[in-house]
Amino acid sequence: MDASLLAELQSLIARHCRADATPFRPLPHVTLMSASSPTPPIAEVSEPIFALVARGAKHICLGDRIFDYSTGQYLIVSVDLPLEAHVSEATPEAPFLGMGFTLRAEAIASLLLETGTAQSTTPDTLGIAVSNLTDDLVDPLVRLLRLADCPADIPVLAAAIEREILWRLINGAQGAMVRQIGFADSRMAQIGRAIRWIREHYAEALRIDDLARIAGMSMSSFHRHFQAVTSMTPIQYQKQIRLQTARTLLMSAAEDVVAVGFAVGYESPSQFTREYRRQFGEPPGKDRKRLREIKGVE
Repeated sequence: MDASLLAELQSLIARHCRADATPFRPLPHVTLMSASSPTPPIAEVSEPIFALVARGAKHICLGDRIFDYSTGQYLIVSVDLPLEAHVSEATPEAPFLGMGFTLRAEAIASLLLETGTAQSTTPDTLGIAVSNLTDDLVDPLVRLLRLADCPADIPVLAAAIEREILWRLINGAQGAMVRQIGFADSRMAQIGRAIRWIREHYAEALRIDDLARIAGMSMSSFHRHFQAVTSMTPIQYQKQIRLQTARTLLMSAAEDVVAVGFAVGYESPSQFTREYRRQFGEPPGKDRKRLREIKGVE
């Protein structure tokens, strides 16, 4: 990779955000982050995204699957996945520098239609992967971030540069995965519809036949494709969403632990506590106290 391009990308990210791990959005669909030290793991559901590391390293967990990526590498997430992530390499002298770019299905679909790109039959793949950055991808990223210094240019130039970034991704190492986001009838899109239903109805009982119908698949096919894309069963996926939502509620709301467990769909307080401890290493009440102390929340 061209060292000068990478250096400019690093400079632009560093200039537009503080090194306190607070995400900053200088442009639509773009998020920047800098951190001067490793961060604690944060569990969240990631929507489709292209995320790169300009300096430092990041550690991602999807269930028991581990993904590490560092300077000059990027991550693609093609469906909504419950991930646990943290900055693993950063110092005050060399802060972590990262950038995220939202992968919108409608933008990808428009580009595929315009260019006449046909859907190819590809084997099921996990909806997350790591690859190396290339000069033809870094170049438009640099030009896009330069617009943050010229707000008047954003309405005129940003859309064209974003299309160029998507085109580079579509034709890059993870192009097959990115293209699947834009095809409404791809297996990735079909599973995505079921995933969105689970996210919106996580507190309800799951019926696999209903999910298969939403995805437009037979039950056996749905099970196979869902696990291939997410690395977990629908029930395991729902559990991840419930527990991550519970953790957010414990941090932000005044409800007691039992009420939070009921709110996310658990009928048994003991089961909620047991599964929460297994996921996050501590029972809900103790975890809430620790997280609030870290955040400085009374």
